[in-house]
Amino acid sequence: MIPILFIRHGRTSWNADKKLQGRRDIPLSDEGRLLLKTLALPIEFSNYSWVSSPLSRAVETAKMLGADDLTIEDQLIEMDWGEWEGQRVKDLQRRLGAKMAKIESQGLHMKPPGGESPANVQHRLLPWIARVKEPTIAVTHKGVIRAIKSLAYNWDMTDKSSVPFDWNCAHLFKINAQGLPVADRVNISLET
Repeated sequence: MIPILFIRHGRTSWNADKKLQGRRDIPLSDEGRLLLKTLALPIEFSNYSWVSSPLSRAVETAKMLGADDLTIEDQLIEMDWGEWEGQRVKDLQRRLGAKMAKIESQGLHMKPPGGESPANVQHRLLPWIARVKEPTIAVTHKGVIRAIKSLAYNWDMTDKSSVPFDWNCAHLFKINAQGLPVADRVNISLET
């Protein structure tokens, strides 16, 4: 089985404001850069290849964590939040009320207007996963990692996952013979 270590990008100003970033190319914040300077990749992953989402917050995170030969992979881009990008979930819930609750209740098939669902994210990730042939570090986004998590744990996203993820940590999955992710270790510390 081929291991892939998933790492979420560092913090941005929109993360601090709890805004949905999606495909917007929001850069790392100064706070995010400072935090990344205190982190390091565990030595056991030092020989892995590096790939990143094309968004600058992921590319910069990869480089700050030690990627010197980085491949950009378009399939690792964040979930498209469509008309909701730049908005806060709490504001959407307040404004849309029952309509928002119905959309959110669809879990894996929840799709913002003009955006994509987590199931759509899985659909675009699976061909990329099938092409991975060597141990790899993928620096990407929360929505992408949640889509992988959903596949690995058969989680339909209609309720909270029984396996909590720390988004400041790395998460190791192995790809089985069927091309599907299997959870190996989650919440691997990057703290030095």
